[in-house]
Amino acid sequence: MLSHDTATSIDDSQTKTALVTGANSGMGLATTVDLLKKDFYVIMLCRNEQRGKEALQTAKQQSKRDHVELMLCDLGSLESIRGFAEQFHKRFSKLDVLINNAGVVTTKRTTTADGFESMLGINHLGHFLLTNLLLEKIKSSEQGRIVTVSSGAHKAGKIHFDDPHLEKNFSVIKGYAQSKLANILFTRQLDDLLKNTSVKANCVHPGAVSTSLGINRDTGFGKTIHSVLRPFFQTPAQGADTAVYLATFPDLTESGEYFYKRKIAERSELSQDKTLAENLWAWSEREIARVNKDLLKDLDELKES
Repeated sequence: MLSHDTATSIDDSQTKTALVTGANSGMGLATTVDLLKKDFYVIMLCRNEQRGKEALQTAKQQSKRDHVELMLCDLGSLESIRGFAEQFHKRFSKLDVLINNAGVVTTKRTTTADGFESMLGINHLGHFLLTNLLLEKIKSSEQGRIVTVSSGAHKAGKIHFDDPHLEKNFSVIKGYAQSKLANILFTRQLDDLLKNTSVKANCVHPGAVSTSLGINRDTGFGKTIHSVLRPFFQTPAQGADTAVYLATFPDLTESGEYFYKRKIAERSELSQDKTLAENLWAWSEREIARVNKDLLKDLDELKES
């Protein structure tokens, strides 16, 4: 799971620790750099080792800091997430900030290692499991923060419980909007579960950001359109600003909210539906249990701890 040979525990009592998913490019890399400049110890969670190593060096160069490391995890694999969480628990006593940034857009229907439609599987279910498995460590922080990157696309979204993995009627808009709505509903329910803790959980719309999201790394599909639209996009650093603010602002009182440009933003009626949020949470647990019953036991044990 580590990008290097050392797997020793770390004395994190005197420093704040942050974990950023999808940290190898775009907003994830910009978020990493910003957190490093604020003297966080940052774990860059990436799927691809080579791209992760390159991003690690870039982060060190841009921040002029070296308190950062690469750890590997495929958010499209429940077993990979579980394996990473086990390694994290062995090495760290707490986690101050978790930024659920990684996201995918697929123009054709693809599935994860566990058979989930990729956008729902990675954007929501992967982060759902990761957050739950790390929640004990986040609660150990004096001021734990969970920030999940959503999108304005959630306003076009519905949770298709009758066909959640879009086997019958797939479209990129339908799939992506569903996954981004799920991010907000997840945050809403998570906030309810954290009411008696010091942890704040919020989600963010980063705006139109110039990243590699939506570009097929194998075929290059999407590069031409992306280059034409680039002048109208924010930079990754601008897009990351609100996520970093929610992760680090010491006097933050809001939780369970949806932010844009550091302010609570308008969101869809569905994203505010308490019953829908509860139903999605329960469905997510069932989906994970359907693939691996032991993972549901892990989640149940964490609830009781």
